[in-house]
Amino acid sequence: MERAQLRTMAVGVLDDLAPGAGAATLSGGELLQEALDLDSFDFLTFVQRLHDATGVEIPELDYPEVATLDGVIDYLDRHRGR
Repeated sequence: MERAQLRTMAVGVLDDLAPGAGAATLSGGELLQEALDLDSFDFLTFVQRLHDATGVEIPELDYPEVATLDGVIDYLDRHRGR
């Protein structure tokens, strides 16, 4: 999956979790939970769906690395195929 595809996939997951919250208009550095008003359960669901879509395991210690859209893309790009 290319970086653009990773972004599209992540935004799609966010749109499913927070319909109408504007995930498609997020800047790469915005904190997802704040920008989309996601609670901790929503964020956990987001991480699980990323795993389901990519096969990349994201341990809880790495959650700060995926707190932004840029962080999600960078993390998935680095860890895919391992």
